[in-house]
Amino acid sequence: MQEQTTSAVEARLAELGFELPAVAAPVAAYVPSMVTGNLVYTSGQLPFINGELTATGKVGAAVSAEVAAGQAQVCALNALAAIKAVIGDLDRITRIVKVVGFVSSDPSFTGQPVVINGASEFLGAVLGDKGVHARSAVGVAALPLDAPVEVELIAEFE
Repeated sequence: MQEQTTSAVEARLAELGFELPAVAAPVAAYVPSMVTGNLVYTSGQLPFINGELTATGKVGAAVSAEVAAGQAQVCALNALAAIKAVIGDLDRITRIVKVVGFVSSDPSFTGQPVVINGASEFLGAVLGDKGVHARSAVGVAALPLDAPVEVELIAEFE
């Protein structure tokens, strides 16, 4: 019987108090992640926890920027799960190339970068220098299932 080992990235997640979740089932006609060459593209990840959204609504109205930043962190965790599903081991990640974050925003809300920092700072805490990335943070009128935030990643791996 082969002994199961935990990757360094998953050990770091555990140190931070996180466990990699099961990959969220798609809510439409797409796959959670796709490999091309040495890149993994994730589909937009919603902040599902155990298959449910714990916050809904527009940021700056029904959802505070602080809560939304926590939701962006959950999206990033879900994206890491989607990456692991196609490359097998998160230690294979050599860098996060880009983060794209969408924030369902009240028309007067302009703090999208602060919200998506929840994902960016989380990736830095988990992956160190490999988590430093280019990024877009975009306000949108609505997101699927009335989620407050959605995040997608592009990761390079070996």
